[in-house]
Amino acid sequence: MSRELVVVIDFGGQYNQLVARRVRECNVYCEIYSYKTELEKIKALHPKGIILTGGPNSCYEEGAPTYTRELFESGIPVLGLCYGAQLMMHVLGGKVEKAPVREYGKTEVRIDREDSPIFSEVEASTICWMSHFDYISKVAPGFEITAHTKDCPVAAAEDADRNLYAIQFHPEVLHTEKGTQMLWNFVRKVCDCSGDWKMDSFVRDSVEQIRKKVGNGRVLCALSGGVDSSVAAVLLSKAVGEQLTCVFVDHGLLRKDEGDEVEAVFGEKGQYDLNFIRVNAQERFYQKLAGVSEPEQKRKIIGEEFIRVFEEEAKKIGAVDFLVQGTIYPDVVESGVGGESVVIKSHHNVGGLPDYVDFKEIIEPLRDLFKDEVRKAGLELGIPEHLVFRQPFPGPGLGIRIIGEVTAEKVRIVQEADAIYREEIAKAGIAREIGQYFAALTNMRSVGAMGDERTYDYAVALRAVNTIDFMTAEAAELPWEVLQKVTSRIINEVSHVNRVLYDVTSKPPGTIEFE
Repeated sequence: MSRELVVVIDFGGQYNQLVARRVRECNVYCEIYSYKTELEKIKALHPKGIILTGGPNSCYEEGAPTYTRELFESGIPVLGLCYGAQLMMHVLGGKVEKAPVREYGKTEVRIDREDSPIFSEVEASTICWMSHFDYISKVAPGFEITAHTKDCPVAAAEDADRNLYAIQFHPEVLHTEKGTQMLWNFVRKVCDCSGDWKMDSFVRDSVEQIRKKVGNGRVLCALSGGVDSSVAAVLLSKAVGEQLTCVFVDHGLLRKDEGDEVEAVFGEKGQYDLNFIRVNAQERFYQKLAGVSEPEQKRKIIGEEFIRVFEEEAKKIGAVDFLVQGTIYPDVVESGVGGESVVIKSHHNVGGLPDYVDFKEIIEPLRDLFKDEVRKAGLELGIPEHLVFRQPFPGPGLGIRIIGEVTAEKVRIVQEADAIYREEIAKAGIAREIGQYFAALTNMRSVGAMGDERTYDYAVALRAVNTIDFMTAEAAELPWEVLQKVTSRIINEVSHVNRVLYDVTSKPPGTIEFE
């Protein structure tokens, strides 16, 4: 697929995916690569621009992440953010040292050169998000200071003749009021990108690509009923029609009544022209998970069993050439593929795949997309809004929303609690205001009193977060009356639960899931 590309070179910053997401909001496709990636490989991608991320190190220390000077002499526009800005100065002959005053948080930035292309349509005084211990004490030869703060003499600098730009703050976070405008200025004005990354063209090009790849082959789609796999299924259906068989594995780890709901949408009575097969494998998964409490091990067991089930179904329906999965870009990055991120967790459709898969090839049509881009693609495909905006659900399902060993009884508890939670959120009219919300079952048991009896039962944890891209998230401030109603109903209606907790952890340091 031919498209304009901006490359993000990752130096270990926590906002690496957010940088890529912001670039895509400018309708420019963006990918993340580690700083260990050789320059020749980067140049072979023919990027129209390169962005260097922040990072936790000091660029002047021995062994700190760095990059070759040739990058800045390649003729490709480069934008350095925070650590990336400091590294640019350090490599090109400037000076970076420990800052006399550390800047952290919202900071007033004064623009010194309003004719700078980066600051086009940005006010002379603007609020930006700072997070740095070091600072640029001397710019490299050829650079001009374009912005400063009270405590930071070089908040931004540029060598416009060489298309090199350095920004000490983080334009990618929402706390920087004009951050998106600054990134837009770089990718659309400095890099001269036209902005051809749009969902209508993505869907059109993907359908054509899939048809070409599949040819006359048979395709087996892993359909979970979640947003990602549903969009992948409809995309494949549009591309190859009767060559597609969608297998829905009910592993017994779905939300309450979800298996029946998925069948109602995609089965014989549904609105899509799919070959739909439902496999009821609940007991099989419970047996495999017996005695297992470590979340990463559970993920891999569930992923392995998914593939085994697909292999068996493939043999029943005859030759199958391709397996389709709803992998999306955050899955790829969080699994440690590309960039400098540590492996946060494996996914049954990325890091948890077994070594042997009995298919010619795996097709992952959404692998390049962030979650909100998947939803846009779904709308472009004509999928109803109630499906497109369905609450995200992890591939391993409730297996990772149950802390400790998975049993049929624990699944029942968390299903009932989660159903009550979702019902009350919907009644309150705030469902679309929250990025994601769910109930999880902890392995904590505590003493309680219900009626005149002493109880020793489980604690359910409620999670609700606000997020734009699922890369960072803040706990949602739910109305107290909603939390009270949910708590009362769960304790009264769900047996073996006598306590309800609300998780207020942000991401980072936590993940959105509760494992």
